[in-house]
Amino acid sequence: MVDCLVNPGETIDYNGKKVKLPEVKMMVFSGNNPWHHHQDRNRMKQAQKSLETVVTVDYRWTATCRFSDIVLPATTPFERNDIDVYGSYSARGIIAMQKLVEPQFEAKSDFEIFTELTKRFGKDREYTRGMNEMQWLKEIYKNCRKANKGKFDMPEFDKFWEEGFVEFGKGKPWVRHADFREDPEEYALGTASGLIEIFSNKIAKYGYNDCKGHPMWFEKIERSHGGPGSDKYPLQLQSCHPDHRLHSQLCESEEYRATYTVQGREPIYMSPEDAKARGIKDGDIVRVHNDRGQLLAGAVVTPDYMPGVMRIHEGAWYGPEDEKVGSLDTYGDPNTVSWILVHLNCPRQPVPILVSLKLRSSLARHLQLPLSVVRRKLKRNTFRTHL
Repeated sequence: MVDCLVNPGETIDYNGKKVKLPEVKMMVFSGNNPWHHHQDRNRMKQAQKSLETVVTVDYRWTATCRFSDIVLPATTPFERNDIDVYGSYSARGIIAMQKLVEPQFEAKSDFEIFTELTKRFGKDREYTRGMNEMQWLKEIYKNCRKANKGKFDMPEFDKFWEEGFVEFGKGKPWVRHADFREDPEEYALGTASGLIEIFSNKIAKYGYNDCKGHPMWFEKIERSHGGPGSDKYPLQLQSCHPDHRLHSQLCESEEYRATYTVQGREPIYMSPEDAKARGIKDGDIVRVHNDRGQLLAGAVVTPDYMPGVMRIHEGAWYGPEDEKVGSLDTYGDPNTVSWILVHLNCPRQPVPILVSLKLRSSLARHLQLPLSVVRRKLKRNTFRTHL
């Protein structure tokens, strides 16, 4: 997304072809939070200046909302009807998500929002196909029932909606490529040979210097422990999935955050050796920084990490002091300092994040930004706010 905004009209290599990056003037985000999962926040700030309009549909006051011109308050799952599946890989059954309360304030369901938007340019019939919310749910259920005929006993929609769920029975243990393992000829993979390949003749024919037909080691632009850039920024920052939340979900709950944060900041885990070398004690607030950005985090000193390696879990909500490029993130979003080297010819290559740490002695002016719910009435439906 950012590369496209920064380099409109540029021709790039992509899977053996040449593609031209389009000029984007408007973005609409629904069910998506790029100001959580994208890398390099300050580059995102610079890139988004090229857009004329940014619209976000959400029910939480996320950073994506704060960097939008228009925010359309959406309903929570408790304020609309829906159908969902339960049992991740096992697909144990489906559940009727019945509305518990009417939409609060000015909130509307995503279906209603986009129905109203398409009415503005005369395309609502094409969008809704002449069906309302409940009719769509019945249509989805009918198609599911038809597809599973002979496999699972599914009642008529009205009985399902009354009972609240349909259980398909206990699933079997899920094993990736299990059919292929049992019969590789009958259930061949989608490769040229039908087998697991570590060499791709197709990719090799592209002739790319930075993406060969087989796995190779390429020196990183940044790498810790003596690698490029480690003389200036000697610490490698890991950012893996958190154990306290699902990605960024639940980060808006101040009560829940208080169970794992350090002085209201996202924890940064470090070795005793790295902490001692910088005069950092467990529970201190530290400034994590590199050439891409800076953030505040709370130190957790633990022998679980080797010297030179630290960790901030992904998912912390971005809370900058202001909208300016380079401003301090007050909460601890690791994507403030992260980056990713995208080989446009190949799948993206993960790159180590190198940072430096400094003990923060005074925090009087660094306030935790509110992570409130978008539930209030909006006097105007267009605004720009970053805080």
